[in-house]
Amino acid sequence: QVHLVESGGGLVQPGGSLGVSCVGAGSTWRSYDGWFRQAPGKEREFVAAISWPDGGTWYGDPAKGRFTIARDNAKNTVYLQMNRLKPEDTGVYYCAVHLGAGSVTNIASYDYWGQGTQVTVSS
Repeated sequence: QVHLVESGGGLVQPGGSLGVSCVGAGSTWRSYDGWFRQAPGKEREFVAAISWPDGGTWYGDPAKGRFTIARDNAKNTVYLQMNRLKPEDTGVYYCAVHLGAGSVTNIASYDYWGQGTQVTVSS
């Protein structure tokens, strides 16, 4: 079992930066940690993922060049740093754990989810 808790969401102006984090409790073994987001009225979409063994990273198109995923193994914490934020980045951001089967960009591949943290980009 893995219990995930996100934090760090909030309100930020367009063009600003915000970091969110996800602390995991329970088993530390996994293949990937991922971030997804869900805007009102839209489906949950892939944002970024990081590989557990080697730190390799993947980014969804909206995140490329603006967001950075990182992990602190000692703290069992995954971070998502978001820069140059846009109003369309608004949504609930979820962290998730992928134990090893399926594509890292596919929501169905993830086995455990946090409760989400709200990010609002607005002036």
